[in-house]
Amino acid sequence: MTGVAQPTPEQVRAAAAALKTAIDRHLDAVERREGESDPAVFAAYDELAAAAEAYDELLYDVYDEVTPFEVPDRSQTDDYHGPDNPDTIAVLIRRDYMVKDAAALLDQARRADAESGEPGTNGAVDTIETTSAALAVLFDVFDPDEIAQRAEEIGLESGDATLWVSATEPGEPGEWLDAPFDDIDPHAVIYRFETSTAYEDDIEALEEDFR
Repeated sequence: MTGVAQPTPEQVRAAAAALKTAIDRHLDAVERREGESDPAVFAAYDELAAAAEAYDELLYDVYDEVTPFEVPDRSQTDDYHGPDNPDTIAVLIRRDYMVKDAAALLDQARRADAESGEPGTNGAVDTIETTSAALAVLFDVFDPDEIAQRAEEIGLESGDATLWVSATEPGEPGEWLDAPFDDIDPHAVIYRFETSTAYEDDIEALEEDFR
């Protein structure tokens, strides 16, 4: 026995209330932002990060559960060694999908090809018989953001995703197209955002608790 008092459910509730307050304060600071480096926004962010961490730790200690979100460490921003005013940026995006309904995927591809105005340009409708052919058509007709928005309708299920904004040097047209994600300097990454389905059940439970 260590003699250290264990957290209580009441403390978890109090931490949840503090987190909700921190969320409101952060949103209020963002809505009132004055410039890109508004200290009030930074302060509200740090308060929100601390409140989220406290809630996460108490939730785990009392209920052996974790939160579905992770607040990036401010030190990640401090690691940026690129120019303050970059002339060129690269936006790197990866989105993973599971093929959940191959029949729907084929049907959507055939329909999109027929409605594209130039049927057969993307592959004759009667030759779209595989998911790879269907995906080639769909990504030719729709842009990636529309694919993400219509994933379920198309027969896909969204998985993990990541987006990086990185300062970069201007390059010659076409020179990086064969290896778009090579040679990324982690110290030139200005911003990162990740989403994951790993804690999907916890997200739904947390939403219920906050109602």
